[in-house]
Order: sequence, then structure tokens, then C-alpha cells
Amino acid sequence: MLWFYIYFIFNHRGLGCSSYYAEKHTLSYRLDSFDCSKLNIKEGVSFLSTGAGGWSPLSSDRYQWLEVDLGGRTRITAVATQGRYGSSDWQTSYLLMFSDTGHNWRQYRQEGSIEAFLGNSNADSVVQHKLQHPVIARYVRLIPLDWNPNGRIGLRLETYGCPYNSDVVSFSGLSSLLYRLTPRPTQTSGESISLKFKALKNSGILLHAEGQNQHRLTLELEDGKLLLLLRKGTTLSPDNQHLVSLSSLLDDQHWHHVAVEHHNNHLNLTVDKSTVWVQIPARFSHWDHDQVSVGAEQGIGSQRAKRNFHGCLENLVYNGLNLVDLAEQKDQRGNVTFSCDEPVFVAMTFAGPQSFLWLPGGTDPSSVGLSVGLQFRTWNKAGLLLTFDLLKQSGAVWWYLSKARLHLQIHKPGRAPLELSTGSGLNDGQWHSVDLVSGRGHLTITVDGDESTAAHVSPSFPIIAGGQLFFGGCPSESSGQECMNPFKAFQGCMRLLTVDNQPVDLIKVQQRLMGNYSHLQIDMCDIIDRCSPSHCEHEGSCSQSWTTFHCNCSGSGYTGATCHSSIYEQSCEAYKLNGNTSGFYHIDVDGSGPVRPQLVYCDMTEHQTWTVIQHNNSDLTRVRASPGGNQYSAHFEYASDEDQLAAIIGQSEHCEQELTYHCRKSRILNSAEGSPVSWWVGGPGGGHVQTYWGGASAGSQRCGCSLQQNCVDPKHHCNCDADRNEWSSDSGLLTHKETLPVRSLVLGDVQRSGSESAYKVGPLRCYGDSKSNSRAFFDKETSYLHFPTFHGELSADISFLFKTTSSSGVFLENLGIKDFIRIELSSSTEVLFSFDVGNGPLGVSVKADFPLNDDRWHRVQAERNVKEASLRIDELPVATQEAPADGHIHLQLNSQLFIGGTASRQKGFRGCIRSLQLNGVTLDLEERANITPGVRPGCPGHCSTYGSLCQNQGQCVDGTRSFSCDCSGSPHSGAFCHREVSASFKPGTSVSFKDLNVWPSSSLRAENICLSFRTSQSPALLLYISSDHRESLALLLNKQGHNSDSLHSKEKLLDFSEPGGAQKYKDFNPFYEAFLSLFFADSDDLDPELSRLASLGFTGCLSSVLFNSISPLKAALLHPNSSSVSITGSLVQYSCGSTSTNQNAAETTHHLSVGTGQPLVNAIRSDSALIGGGIAVVIFVTLSALAVMARFLYRRKGSSQSQEGKTVKPEDGPELPFSSQTSSQNGPTENQKEYFI
Repeated sequence: MLWFYIYFIFNHRGLGCSSYYAEKHTLSYRLDSFDCSKLNIKEGVSFLSTGAGGWSPLSSDRYQWLEVDLGGRTRITAVATQGRYGSSDWQTSYLLMFSDTGHNWRQYRQEGSIEAFLGNSNADSVVQHKLQHPVIARYVRLIPLDWNPNGRIGLRLETYGCPYNSDVVSFSGLSSLLYRLTPRPTQTSGESISLKFKALKNSGILLHAEGQNQHRLTLELEDGKLLLLLRKGTTLSPDNQHLVSLSSLLDDQHWHHVAVEHHNNHLNLTVDKSTVWVQIPARFSHWDHDQVSVGAEQGIGSQRAKRNFHGCLENLVYNGLNLVDLAEQKDQRGNVTFSCDEPVFVAMTFAGPQSFLWLPGGTDPSSVGLSVGLQFRTWNKAGLLLTFDLLKQSGAVWWYLSKARLHLQIHKPGRAPLELSTGSGLNDGQWHSVDLVSGRGHLTITVDGDESTAAHVSPSFPIIAGGQLFFGGCPSESSGQECMNPFKAFQGCMRLLTVDNQPVDLIKVQQRLMGNYSHLQIDMCDIIDRCSPSHCEHEGSCSQSWTTFHCNCSGSGYTGATCHSSIYEQSCEAYKLNGNTSGFYHIDVDGSGPVRPQLVYCDMTEHQTWTVIQHNNSDLTRVRASPGGNQYSAHFEYASDEDQLAAIIGQSEHCEQELTYHCRKSRILNSAEGSPVSWWVGGPGGGHVQTYWGGASAGSQRCGCSLQQNCVDPKHHCNCDADRNEWSSDSGLLTHKETLPVRSLVLGDVQRSGSESAYKVGPLRCYGDSKSNSRAFFDKETSYLHFPTFHGELSADISFLFKTTSSSGVFLENLGIKDFIRIELSSSTEVLFSFDVGNGPLGVSVKADFPLNDDRWHRVQAERNVKEASLRIDELPVATQEAPADGHIHLQLNSQLFIGGTASRQKGFRGCIRSLQLNGVTLDLEERANITPGVRPGCPGHCSTYGSLCQNQGQCVDGTRSFSCDCSGSPHSGAFCHREVSASFKPGTSVSFKDLNVWPSSSLRAENICLSFRTSQSPALLLYISSDHRESLALLLNKQGHNSDSLHSKEKLLDFSEPGGAQKYKDFNPFYEAFLSLFFADSDDLDPELSRLASLGFTGCLSSVLFNSISPLKAALLHPNSSSVSITGSLVQYSCGSTSTNQNAAETTHHLSVGTGQPLVNAIRSDSALIGGGIAVVIFVTLSALAVMARFLYRRKGSSQSQEGKTVKPEDGPELPFSSQTSSQNGPTENQKEYFI
């Protein structure tokens, strides 16, 4: 039922419909007749002329307002306005304010911001606005903001709603109500509490309930915040309490709604429009309250001294029982009243730096002092409270806040300034009372009435105010008033002003009957807590000033204005694309989502990028049965949390975990009863029992040897089930993602005589991302993909990569009724991020100094939150756009999300988009592209962007979703061909490489040799190359530490005529058969002198050996079983860059490159003497050798891998007869080191 009985209220007197001219300074008006200004009335109140219907004030400015008394509290749902009849007077925009008492007004807000309503465009049309949130109030105040520039403010008004009835009780701060619920209710897992309150003090007990099982619930105010405290037992230890806090500034003398809904092990706590979902411990899940006290804490468990509530409660309902109505029926009046009588505190809001209040000061020359008192609340650490000149302009006084402390400065010419300070933390948003008292040679400033912290001084001159007192700030210089403020202006609220112990009537100030003011909001305190609820995400800490808030993201792992965006990549693959190599990295699998970053090991191999997650025991472990037990169990705790594990496994294309069991008379699956003897538990959460073993398929109850059909006993499906007295093993990889990770392992056959066993559960290893690299190619400007509406009301982050040859196009668009969000390539060098959340279109753009349509991948990162919008392209600086301080904050969209185009199919994008993520959620572009005409899944051409990451002659190879580096033609290995392949040589160690398919054709005009070495031996033979035509090359280290090379062929063509020992080659076309031998250190087919050197052997380290496209050392170390490789002696992989353990060893790592594209031949006849008798050739003279040595000094990077694994060492008994070396798949050990030369 609509109800629209309206009283228009003007100041001083009730008016009829006749014309009336307002007094000059009267700004508020009160009319008691509904008919005078309602909609469509033709005769009404005018302050300009007779006969025009509606209201129009004498002065048209922003200090005018019309107040409406609805006669009682009303649920207001809508308002409608018209201009003044028969005139050019109408308002084009206005504000609405509401009150229960006619004082302490509150502005209508929507989404936390002040809502300005659109008014009229003419005098006759009706404009109605439905309130998004109905308001309960008795008084309505309309404040015109803008009006017809060719007329004046003119208004006819209607409000819509219905009467509001409630049961109200008032508490004095000393009163309370006690209820005993009989019969005592049974235990239940679902309860509800609902109430409204209006607080006059910032702390006090609202409600306390308890039962015989010692469960207690308390709702209370503490410093204006609502606390819900659950307690169990009589002690106050942290284990017996659970505390939830919500909202703030609840002592503002406005009604606030509170609701508690309890369901089993969680509850919902609501304060006004904010709701939190709270998981509660099991010990607090059952409530059996049989006693409820209201306004105070009464009961057996009342051990704390808490304030009683001072204020009003209404509609208090506990599990469906209206407690206020119950108390009123039973006439439990006591010291409570069943109405809400409240004192009037007229506050004023200093909204900005131009706000000030001027009051007349004392002019009595016989006065001996001054006293000023006031209450204030603010978020700012600094601001002027009061300033005045001393009597007869003999000095000035400033009373102000600085660093959240109260300060007083007195300046008097010819004297040292007097300064006082007291208090702390006065910018906490709470009301603080301050007093300044001077008289008879004594001056005191006090905060919150605490005399113990008061500051005193004894000035030698009287502190008496001159003619004017300025509160909050000073007028502009153009006003002609003498006021100087060297401090910041005050922003906040003040009330209860007293001057010389006389209260200041701020209503008279508002009516311009006393003093003056500017940019003040009188009769309201418009303070907002911008940190409650906090917009700082991911546990960022919030701090605020009067106009804005700040998020401190330190230590959170996130960045941005609201700590929304992760500082880490989302996967190991992303780190690889940045050029990073294997190592420990933090990854944030869902970006800005709720899953926290985690530290993992990224193993970047040539073919895959593995994410490795360790647990508490990945070593080979000897099984020792516990005394009296029939089973052995092991539990595995992972370095990642449950949600992190689930996210990694869920988004990975493949996951695996090694499971190995070494056994002697210890079975796995086979038993006489047919049930498995051993099992393991794996999967998400607590996991499920699994009875298959490594290498077998899920649910098969078999081991890997059964599938390979090579079990030691064909009658059994596992090697260990043969139950032999010899050692055997079952091992393999678990690859079924739904059963990973391994949570625990239970081994049942460990107690029999002669049983021995050991197990190993490797780390969890995953690669690939099923969605993160999802990509689509848009080949037409009219093609697009569409997805469900994007929900990013308060925070929206969007990231993707694109490549195109077009100069413009829309990447993404989502529309609402008025709101929208869009990202587009606006030109060949500029990207634009635009949006509208109700404050008008805003945009932020980044312009690059290079083309973005170069068919290379470019990254776009856009974010919009309640504080700002930001945009970043590649590694260019971030561009930002601040949000309006008091504007709308919710982005409300309702259309489909368009990718690669718009709803109008205009300005579409042509090119590739990949890795599109919205608020950390990856969109599967390929899946949608498969069913969308004009869009193709996948994008080629990664090497055009990332090919430079392949080092050391590695070749980039494009893949469907990524790229890889082919290191077959490089002496290095690793994901980017960056890792040296090196080995330690001892006397007697040699490597021979023979391959019929690697020798170049006769057209080759150059041979290249490259290697690095480290040794303290000289002379030494480093390298020898020969063919079956008795053509050969030897690389030597002579006694002086220089490198020499000697080449043997049929003719001599080497010429050292270039400066610095550079080699100049003449025409040479060697002919080799396709047979090549490379010998390190030892060789039989050598010149006698070379044979003598070779017999000495080589001691040291060689690495990165390359002859043309042949990497013999790499083949020997990585593929030792190849038919082309022959190894003599002990060849141990070793890092040449490692620091020598012998501090006296004079070893330096050298890098030697011979050839580099020039023909590397020296046509010395095979019968000439190599050393001492023939022609000795020096390739690197002393200067060039020193230069090369200086250039390739090694540097340490990361940690190198220890070559020795951890070995199982039983406490007693013989060692296990199988290898216990840790698999390289287990990831790094603590001693890993990596060096680059």
C-alpha cells in the first residue's frame, strides 16, 4: 500500500498557500499543509510572486533546502519532483537527506557514495526515482544542487512509502533486561538473532546468551565496532573463544541492523548491508541457550567488567521470539522505557580545505582568560582545530593536530613561542573531547578529560581572544578577514562546541543568525570508514585519511592500489617465457584469486617445464616395523597447501609421482585372502585408498611389470608378490591425476621372519597448463567469441597477449545498462582501457614508442578497482587513472562478454589472442573457437618473439602452444641450451666419438672448434681430431700456459700475417671421408711428441666442446650407450665453474674458440715434427689469450647440483643391495650450485 501523507516544514511558522517572502537569512522552511506543494498543484507557496504553485526560496544557492515531516517513521521507497507551476523554476539535480528527529541528518548513499538525483527539465513533467534501498525515517530534506539557469529553484514534491511500526526499548547505560527461556530448548544446529540498535556511546553489551553446557554468545559494541564473541567454558583462554568483528562508526546515532544466522559449523553475521560468512570450530557448533540478557552481560560466566549499552533497541527477535514485545507485555519496565528518547547533538562536517566556522570572540578587556571545548572525530593526522588573535592583536594562537597528537602554539612578538602537546592516536575516527583553559597565568590543554595526561604551561601574559574565533580553517584572503593558518585545514566532524563555558548553538549558525561559515555541513557528521569493509585484498593492511584510503601490500605477495594483482607468475611455463632457468620460484596459480602464492621448484628441461612439489620424505627409506604392529605406515606432508595442490594438479596437462618398493620376502598386493597386503592413499582432500602400483593403470590392482609382461613370476602381477628370498622391486610412475598426490603409504607384509623392504615416494611433478596458453586466431573483423558476463564489481583484472598486423581493433568488451568495460588497440602504437561504473566514461591509455602491430607477442595487463584503474603494455611504465573519491564503485554488467569484437560487430580485432585471464580465471579460447565461425583455435609463430631465448647455437622450434629450443647442434643443454655440459678428467680418461653421418660435405670451407677448460697441468693435450686420410688437428696447452694448435693435412696454407695473431686463410678445400675421431687426452695414432704428451694424460675439466655441429662430450655424458661414443677410464660429470676445494690450486677456467666461420686448417705435412722439430703454430698469442681469459671469468649463479644422492643406511644389518642414489627427478638438493663461465 502506498502512503504519501506529507508535511512540508518551513522554519519558524506554518504557512498557508498564500504568497510569503522569506526573511533574508532564513534558509530552512517548514510547511504544515500538504496541498501547497504536492505534485500537479497550481497554487502554492512562492517567495517571488503570487499564484505560482510549489516552493521557491528567496535566494537560489546551494544553501537552500526543503524539509518534509511525514508525521511518523515511514518506510520511504520513492520520491518524485516537478518544477514550480507556471514558471521557469525547476531544479535539475538534488540530494536527499533523512532523519528520525529533525537533527543528525544522514545523506542518501548508494554503493557507499553520495547519490545525486536527476531533477526536472521543465516545470510540468514529473521525474520519479525509486530508492535502491528503502529508507526508514520521519523527516526528508531535499537540497537543490543545480537548477534552470534561466530561472530559479522551484519545486513540487511527492514521497512514496508506508508506515513503519516497531517495538522499541531504551537503555540508559545502567539498565538491562533478563530473559529465562523456559522450557529449556533442545540443542539445535540452527539459530537466528535479529535486532536494530541506535547507540549513544561507542561501547556496550547489546545481547548476551548462555546455556548449561557453558556455551556463551555475546553481541557488543567496542569503539563503534560490532563484536560477536563465542565462548566455551569459564576460562578466557584463546582456545575457548572465537571472535568476529564487523563494521565501524556504529555510534553515529543512526539505526543499524544486525542479524546472526547459525547453521551447523558456520554462521552469517550481517551489519546493515555487509555480511561475513564465518567458519566456526566444532566446539561452538551446538547452542543450547536458556538465558538471554539484553543491554548488559548477566549470568554465571560474567567475569569481565563490560559497559552496559546506552541507546535504543528495536525489533529484537531471538529464534522467532520478539523479546521487546515480551518485556512490554509482562510490564518489565524497571529502568528501561519503551520508546527512543535521545539527546540532540548537532554536529558539523568540515568536508574540505575551504571549510571553516567563524564565531565572535570575547571583547571584554577585563576578561582574565579563555576556555574553549569541543568534540571531534577524524581520520587525518593533521588539521587546524582553532585559531585566534590575542586581544589587541598582540599575537596569535593555533590549536591543531599534528602526527595524531594535540598541539598548541602561541606566538607573541618579541617572545619565544610557547608550545604544548598531548594525546596520541587521535585520528582513529572516534569522538575525542579537547579542552583549552587559560586564566590567571595558567594554561592547560586536555584530551578526553584525562587530567593525568594534560599539558600545562604558565605564560607570562594573558591568553585572551580578540574579536574572532576560526574553527577548522581560515577564509580565503579575498574575504578581508585577518586569519592565518600555517597548518593543514581540518577535515572531520565537530560537535558540542563551548566558548567561555557557554554552548554554541549551531542551528543559529546554520540560519546565519550568529557567526559565519563556508563549505560546512551542519547538523550531520558525514564521516565514512573507507577501511570497513576493507577494499585491501589478500591481507593487505588498510589505512585512511578523510578523503581516501591506502593499502599496504608489504609481505602479501600482491601489488596494486588494493593488493589485487600478484607479483608472481602463474606457472613455471610463464617463468620460462621470461627467460628464467631451473630454480625455485613462487607461483600464483590463480593470479588475483584466493589461492596464495607458493614456492615450487621449476625444472626447465629441453622438452618440458616441470613444476616440482616436494614433501617431507622423498628419500629411499628402510622399512622398520613397529613392535607389536602388523603394518608400517608413512604419511607425507607437502610444501604446498591443499588449495594450492588442487589448483596445480587441476590445471596441469600431466602429473606424475614415482612410487618404488624394494622387497625381500615382502609382498605388495598378493595375500591368501585375496585382499591387498599394502596400499596407498591419494587424491584431493583426505584422499582415497588406492591398490594399484607405479607403472600400472588406476584401479587395476597391479604393478607396472604386469602391464609390461615381465614380472619375475608370471603367476603374480607384481615382482614382490613372488615372495622370493632375493631382492626385487616394483617401481614406476603414478600418472592418474585424480589419485594424486600420494598422502600416505601402508605396508602390511613387514613382520615375517626374513622380510626386508624399502620404499621411495618421489615429489609431485606436473607439466603443461590445459588452459593458460589457450589461444585463438581472429581472421575477420566481424568475428568474435562470447562468454558469460564478467563479474568484476569491485576489482577487475584482465591480462592477455596479442599479436597482430592490424592498426586497430577491440580486444574485449562487456556492457551493462549504463556501465561498460572495454580494451582496444586504438592505433598501431596505443592501447586504450575504458570503462564506466556510473560516474561517466573514464579511460587510461599507454602509447608505445614502437609498433604494436609488428606480428610479435605483446602483453596487456589492465586492472580496475575502487581506487584506480591501471594499464601496462609489455615492460612499459604503468599508466593509472584515479577513481572519483565519492563516486560509484560497483561495475554492473549484464551482457555477454565479447572477445575479439563488440556487440555491434564494429572495430573487431584481427590477429591472435592467448592466455586471456579475468580475475585469475583463464578463459578456454580454443574450446569456444572450435565451434565459432571465423575464429580458429591456436596461433603459430612463437619463435618470432621468443627465439632469442635459445642460446649457444640452439634453434627455436615452434609448438602448438609454446616453443622449445633444439640443442642438438649446441654443446650445451637445458631449456634454452644454456647449461654447460662439462666433465672432470683424470689420467687415463678419454672419450672417442665416431660417426659416419656427421662429417660435412667437401663444400665446407671452414671448421669451428669451441671448448672451455680448467686445469693446473701444462703441457697437456686438450683435443685431437683426425680422418682416415691421415689429416689431423691437435689442440695443446704448452708449458707457458698458452694454447697451441697443430693441424696436419696435405698442404700448408696457414698464414700469421695479421696483427695480434689473427689468422688469414687462403683457399683450401679439404677432402675427408665421412669418418671422424675426436680424442681427448689419450690417443694411439699420434706423432711421437704428441704421444709423449698424451701419455701424461689430462687432469682438469673440459666443457662445451663443439666441433662444427658435433658435441662429443655432450654425447658421452648424456648418451653414453650410443654406438658413436667410446669412453675409457672414469668420466664424471662436473661443473668446471665450481670453486676449487684446494685453495692453493692455480686453476683458471679458459674459453677457447677457434675458427668462428673461417677455414680452420693448417696444411702441415703429416711427416713434419709437431713440437721442437717442425713448424709450431701459436693460435693465441699472449695478449689475445689474456683477453679471452679475462672475458670468460666465471660467475656464480644459483646452486650446483651435488652428484651424490642420499643413501639409506640401516641402523643394523647389511646395506641394501640396490642403488639408493636419489633420482634426478626429485628436484634439487640443498647443495645444488650452478656456474656459468
